[in-house]
Amino acid sequence: MPRSREHVTPGATNGSPPIAAFPIIAVGASAGGLDALERFFAPVPASCAQAFVVVQHLDPTQRALLVELLQHATPLPVVEVTNGLTIEPGHVYVIPPNADISVLHGILHTLEPSAPRGLRLPVDFFFRSLAADAGSLGVGVLLSGMGSDGTLGLRAIKEHFGAGFVQEPSTAKFDPMPRSAINAGLADVVAAPEALYAAIVAYLAHGPQLPASDDAADLTSDPREDALDKVIILVRAQTGHDFTCYKRSTIFRRVERRMALHHLADMRDYVRYLRESPAEGDLLFRELLIGVTKFFRDPAVWEQLQKDVLPELITALPPGGALRAWVPGCSTGEEAYSLAIAFREVMIAQGRANDISLQVFATDLDPDAIERARTGLFPASIAADVSEERLAHFFVTEDAGYRVAKSIREIVVFAPQNLVMDPPFTRLDLVTCRNLLIYLTTEMQQRLLPLFHYSLRPGGYLLLGTAESLGAATALFATVPGKNRLFRRLDVPTPSDPVIFPANFSPTRARTAAATPAASVGGVGGAAVMTLQQLAEQRLLKQYAPAAVVVGDQGDILYVSGRTGPYLEPAAGKANWNLFAMLRDGLSPAVSDGFWRAVRRQETVTLEDVSMIRDGRKQLVRVVLEPQADANHGGAGTVMVVFTDVVVAAAPLAGGKKGAAPRGDVRGDAARNARVDARGDALSKELAQVESELRSAREEMQASHEELRSTNEELQSANEELQSTNEELTTSKEEIQSMNEELQTVNHELQTKLDELTRTSSDMSNLLNSTSIATLFLDRALVVRRYTTPMTSIIKLIASDVGRPVTDLTSTLDFPEMAEAAREVFRTLIVFEREVAAKDGRWFRSRIMPYRTHDDRVDGLVLTFSDITKAKQLEAELRRVQSALEGQLHDQSAGTAADATQGDVSP
Repeated sequence: MPRSREHVTPGATNGSPPIAAFPIIAVGASAGGLDALERFFAPVPASCAQAFVVVQHLDPTQRALLVELLQHATPLPVVEVTNGLTIEPGHVYVIPPNADISVLHGILHTLEPSAPRGLRLPVDFFFRSLAADAGSLGVGVLLSGMGSDGTLGLRAIKEHFGAGFVQEPSTAKFDPMPRSAINAGLADVVAAPEALYAAIVAYLAHGPQLPASDDAADLTSDPREDALDKVIILVRAQTGHDFTCYKRSTIFRRVERRMALHHLADMRDYVRYLRESPAEGDLLFRELLIGVTKFFRDPAVWEQLQKDVLPELITALPPGGALRAWVPGCSTGEEAYSLAIAFREVMIAQGRANDISLQVFATDLDPDAIERARTGLFPASIAADVSEERLAHFFVTEDAGYRVAKSIREIVVFAPQNLVMDPPFTRLDLVTCRNLLIYLTTEMQQRLLPLFHYSLRPGGYLLLGTAESLGAATALFATVPGKNRLFRRLDVPTPSDPVIFPANFSPTRARTAAATPAASVGGVGGAAVMTLQQLAEQRLLKQYAPAAVVVGDQGDILYVSGRTGPYLEPAAGKANWNLFAMLRDGLSPAVSDGFWRAVRRQETVTLEDVSMIRDGRKQLVRVVLEPQADANHGGAGTVMVVFTDVVVAAAPLAGGKKGAAPRGDVRGDAARNARVDARGDALSKELAQVESELRSAREEMQASHEELRSTNEELQSANEELQSTNEELTTSKEEIQSMNEELQTVNHELQTKLDELTRTSSDMSNLLNSTSIATLFLDRALVVRRYTTPMTSIIKLIASDVGRPVTDLTSTLDFPEMAEAAREVFRTLIVFEREVAAKDGRWFRSRIMPYRTHDDRVDGLVLTFSDITKAKQLEAELRRVQSALEGQLHDQSAGTAADATQGDVSP
């Protein structure tokens, strides 16, 4: 049967259709994630139709550079998330530092982190929010990072019919985060970061087109109905499990998701692919069973259980009693372990942790899920669902995450079970079957509810999911007040029609059987025949079956059949239902020895002619001790002990038959009888002595056992102290690891920024050098900060002069007031310009201006010297030419004047 899971409509929020009309791709990363993000976004075009939300582990105390760094890697606009921001396609949204983000109706919201630094799981938090809001339009991507953040969130996305894409661990700088998702079986595609976007686009191009209805009637006219039947047949043939009682709309959505991953548009093509690839059958089987489960899901349910239900069950239990609970569809065990922890907390609160026992049976159809549940190892991300106090008391911290403590693990028994075909557990106090029935047809639901009624003790409780109801079984259960789907078993007669599950369930066959009148079964009356059969079996067991008991591996009596009074009697003192304490005189030594042989060797032990004293006379008994190995029916580890009296044949009458003793030998017979009696008395005394020695040895063994138990308790106490210390160290380690991840991210960001600044610096140096303008940068104390190469021909500068005052350096300039001019610029912030001559004949246009930072703060000076020597030379040449021309003009003017004078004085 499908395991326990959340009930959701794909892409729906509160029962409404999905808000987003475009896919939303959530990208989670941690340490080493910046490089992976740049590679992931490199092939994304500017015209993409998807929105991206990047969730990275960031240092909460530092300003994040992720936005500007990612902007260099993608043509899409990259913005930091602010509260109330609406998601739009073709945009990249980045989580801000020291915040969690979620999405509701396509709008992003920021929240303050609820966990301390080192225990925050922002990727899981957003992935779960996206799963509930976007449904099948949600896509989760996990990239490089430490820890297991994102694994549980990816499970939620897949449950809501989304898809999971994971970076190939060998390409990640840190692979624990992607490897955690892969090991959990949640990765649909595993590839290098640069190949993931193409895989996502191909998947979305073949995405499911099925409506969100769960009504199987909506699919009856679908042309793919025949292909779906073939898919179910192939899955049954490959896995042995029949899904005909599963809601067909759910199967459609799961099948279409697998088709999208394989880029198949026609279900007939998928049927062909399924036949050719047996591995796909196993993957589809697990896809149908994928479920969202987490510790203490729906806190209001657990609050009511611990406040009202569990205390009542525990209070009503006598000392030495046992509580029994069943979790069908347990998935990977979170629900079962939560129930065990809740029971344990209530038992401790009532002070009854030691005088009653608890057994939780957890079953699921998926054997892989059962194996993972048995290990009891969960990722560190469960800290989001389990309180610190519970983590400290009921879990052990390991490098891979948290392992369930031994005291809780021993309570839960996991077993594979098909709820439709396998027999249920009985004599239960509580059955929690949440969000399993919703995936079954209405007919199947109405067949399982009487089964739960049969399994519960009178007054037992049934817990269902928030979207489940009793339907037609309201006569079997009473609703417990409250908002939760909690019901109490009513002590009503079991329905006359027995609940029968065929080996291969078929809706048609079930309807035929349901429509057949009970009187037609067997020709006369099915119910009467069954009653007569039961009556006959009970009479046979009572009159002719030997007395027997079923005991546990320590001899505690679990079940009694027949009249065991001749062989067992209650021991004096406090009630003790232990086989060895109740055996009558003479049986205890032999049965005790045979019992331990049967337990150790797991083979049947038969004890012939065991002598015991009954009513003052000797009686021989045959004892058979047979270990039970039927784990599916709760018999594993038990031993059946069967008692049978040995009937001794009477001696033949004297002279009555051939071979009788002659009459004259009566005295000899009497003498022999006397010797036999004497020998018997001696043997009886010897046996009594041996029994006494055995009793003493047993008492000594028990005393040693008590001492060992006391020593073990002391060692456990010391171990708990060491465990507490280890948990504190582990917490510190997690915080250091988290800060290390944040520092890795900051370091990568700073390294990228440094590379960018280095490139910018190189560009500026080349730009300044290419202008041939000598440039000198000074700080406020006129200390050399930087200079260009042409400056070395003006002021004798070498690399080691950086950091020296400019006034200490030798200059070729005839500019003694340069320092004073620089200080004047600092004072007035007015640019200073002057033409300055050099001692080697060159001329420069000197310009001194303030050095302003991005925040408009004066932090130094910039001195530029433009070589104007050629201009000066041209100016001097022009002056010389001008002077020569002026001289010639003057001479010509003087000659003209002289000629004119001579002309005036001539006749």
